[in-house]
This record gives sequence, C-alpha cells and structure tokens, in this order.
Amino acid sequence: MLSRRSLLAAGAALTLAPAVPQRALAQTENLPLPCGTAPNDSAGPTFYAEALGYYKSAGLNVTLNFMNNAATALASGALVIAAMPTTLVAIAHDKGVPFVMIAPLSLYVSTTPDHALVVLKDAPYHTAADLNGKTIGTRDLGNMSYFAARSWIDKNGGDSKSIHWYELSDPLDVAAMKSGRLDAASISEPALTPALRGGDVRVLAPVFDAIAPRFLVAACVTTDAFAKAHPDVVRKYADAIAKASKWANANPAQSGVMLEKYTQTPVPPGAARALYGDRLRVAEVQPVLDLMLATGQIKTAARAGDLFSSVVATS
Repeated sequence: MLSRRSLLAAGAALTLAPAVPQRALAQTENLPLPCGTAPNDSAGPTFYAEALGYYKSAGLNVTLNFMNNAATALASGALVIAAMPTTLVAIAHDKGVPFVMIAPLSLYVSTTPDHALVVLKDAPYHTAADLNGKTIGTRDLGNMSYFAARSWIDKNGGDSKSIHWYELSDPLDVAAMKSGRLDAASISEPALTPALRGGDVRVLAPVFDAIAPRFLVAACVTTDAFAKAHPDVVRKYADAIAKASKWANANPAQSGVMLEKYTQTPVPPGAARALYGDRLRVAEVQPVLDLMLATGQIKTAARAGDLFSSVVATS
C-alpha cells in the first residue's frame, strides 16, 4: 500500500494541517465518510460492505476511494477512514501519528496460506541463502509481503539486507521473472493462484509463517480524534465491516466475483482466499509489532492494545 516515506509524510501532514475539519462536523447519519482502500483481497470487506448495501443500511454515507497513499490522505483529513497494513499502523504509532484501528480486515492463517515467495520452476534457488544479492519483487516496501519475506530470509540463513527489493504489482511479477528483471517475488492472492497454475513458477516458501501462524495483516484505521468525536459512526462502520467479513468468509465464490470486479484481476475457482477477522485481538496484532521492533522498523516496543480505538470492541 504505502512506503515508509509516505508514512513520514503523513505524520508531517497531520502536524501541519490547520484545523482538522472532521472535528467540526456534526455527528449525524449524513456525515460524509470518505474512505480509502486498496483493490485487493486483504481489503475486501471495505468494498463488499458497499456492494451488499451494509453501509447504506447502517445509515452511513461512505464514499470509497481506491488509492495507494491512504495514510497521507487520512492524516491530512482528506479521508476519515482507511484500509491499511498493520505494519504501517505500527510505524505511524512509533512516529507519534495518532492512527487507531477500528476494525480488522484480513488475517493470515498458516493452514490456508494466501501468500508465498515464488521463483521460476527451473531457477537455481532452493534456500534463503541462495537469494543473497538477488532482486526480489514486492508490491511496495510498506506491506506485509515485504516484511515477511525479509523475516523468512533472515531466519533461514539468508541476509535480507543484501537483497535488491523492487516494487512491482503482483500480477506483473511472473513476466518480470521470465524476462530476467526479478529473481523471485513475494506474491499474494488473487495473483498467486494464477501464477502457480501458469506452470512457470514454484513456491520457495510460505514466508508469512516466519511471523506467526496467525496474525492480522490489515485493518480499517481512523484518527483517534475522529473516533472520539464520532463514536457511534465508528461503531456502525466497524459493525458493517464485521458483517461483510462474516459474509465473505462464508461465501468465497460470491465474494470472488465481487473481488474480480473491484480488482480487475481474475479469481480462479479454488484459489486461496483471505480470511477476515471479526474483532480486533491483541494476540493477532502483537506478533506484527514484535517483528517490526526486531527488524528495526519501529524504535520502541509497542503493545497491540495501544493501537486500538477505545470506542470499539476488542479482545
């Protein structure tokens, strides 16, 4: 989604913004809710809730904006809610940017992996050390794919600092490997299954396992000020996301059709799909914070509960 540079810009935007217009808005059902999201499986409930009419039935005036710089827009007040990787929420918290999670999005569960580090079938790479000095593709340097790949390489005898990381959209990774631009790629669904079924690549490792067998990949985020000024609106939004998440978990085929529409990426039958959480849980966020501290992405140890809004249910 976002690079670390964008997150730092977000902190500056929040500091320099004069008066955040959100605070002056009356808390009514007509309150405009510009929300930022990404067109991928991880953020699915944000647009499933729109397609299923859950926002409307809750009396929420949500406008979805598909973008890659949601943190900057959220900090400046251009957005009031944004889908964001847990990694970037951790960095924001470490930098003093008052973002808070209000609803979980995708979970990683090791029994149904929806992400992998892949290489060409005939590539001479079989261990983490084999990738030292090579070029690996990842969607961007702020997402879980990047941090998980680094963690797996370092835990298995490689040196992630020697890697040349290349930002590229997941569906383009296979062609980039075949042309010699990439040696490997860290790919998520819905691009992973088509890549594997194409017959040109193989899985080197399910790298998310290097973080934990279960953890929160992404969440819906707002500013602490907005959540406290509009607790009823935030709770209604969180409930709509939870309802959409429950529906998607139970209806993968139907949600796959919606995912194709919003992402413009084919979702083959039987493709691994994201699993979504029902509420924010400390046990599912803490492993990500521990990873970020261990890799130096944040400087101070953080508790998962400190990243949650006080106005929503957590456990």
